Amino acid sequence: MNVERIWHALWVPKLVGRRGTETRVIAGIDIAIWDLVGKITGQPVHRLLGGFRDSVPVYVAGGYYEDGKGLDELAEEMRGNIATGARAVKMKIGGEPQAADVDRVRVVRETIGPDVKLMVDANNAYRFHEAIQTAQRIEPYDIFWFEEPCAPDDYEGHAKVAAATSIPVATGENEYTRYGFRNLIQHGSAAILQPDAHIMGGITEFRKVADLAATHHLPIAPHGNAFLHVHLLCGLPNGLILEYGGGHMRGVGGGPSAWPRELVIDADGMAVPPDEPGLGFSFSPEFLDSIEPHRV
Repeated sequence: MNVERIWHALWVPKLVGRRGTETRVIAGIDIAIWDLVGKITGQPVHRLLGGFRDSVPVYVAGGYYEDGKGLDELAEEMRGNIATGARAVKMKIGGEPQAADVDRVRVVRETIGPDVKLMVDANNAYRFHEAIQTAQRIEPYDIFWFEEPCAPDDYEGHAKVAAATSIPVATGENEYTRYGFRNLIQHGSAAILQPDAHIMGGITEFRKVADLAATHHLPIAPHGNAFLHVHLLCGLPNGLILEYGGGHMRGVGGGPSAWPRELVIDADGMAVPPDEPGLGFSFSPEFLDSIEPHRV
């Protein structure tokens, strides 16, 4: 039950880097502990965190670059994504010449219409001046956010992009702990913060980042696993929108799925967190049986 005490004991002294793999391991342990606390108390994690809302809007992440995937195939994918009920979609940019990417954004906006939110994600592809040029060229297509335009540690570059475009900048999936997000906030690097509890230190640290963001009137739109983050977004007051990977949430490489069910998106484009104790799910037996044990 002593989640803060355990997190601190894992973190101090931090012997191997301030970020990276060791912090991700701490995150995994912390997430498991919160799941256990929920099972002990009979409460879902979203209620343990404060139970701020009962559902959260969803966007479908997609629009990846793939061999043989042209503009027609991209449009067809986006039609399928909004057919799930989602009222927001995300696509990749930064992997093609600028003119080609602008054309891809145009096609997606024309496909989904004016009432569906459109996010673009560059995955750190640009130098800040390139990101500014790209942002200004896609502004007419009503972009909800421009994700990770620059390298993760280029706080100044993100701030320059944010100052040069009307599109909100979103970043943080590659950031670690409250201290990394403090740096993003102090530099004015983003209008939307994107912590990933699996990466940045777990649920215990995530809620500190959410509180820090709230003091600066910044919303949270987490990167990564929807089964986990639906609890955090519903539990905390400044949650914005949930990332959903569609088919990417299922089994990897044709193998059995880790999850016994999928997160359902309702007709209003909202996801409801499980109401069972803890995180509300367990790994499927087929998935666990497929894992070969490691010998020490």
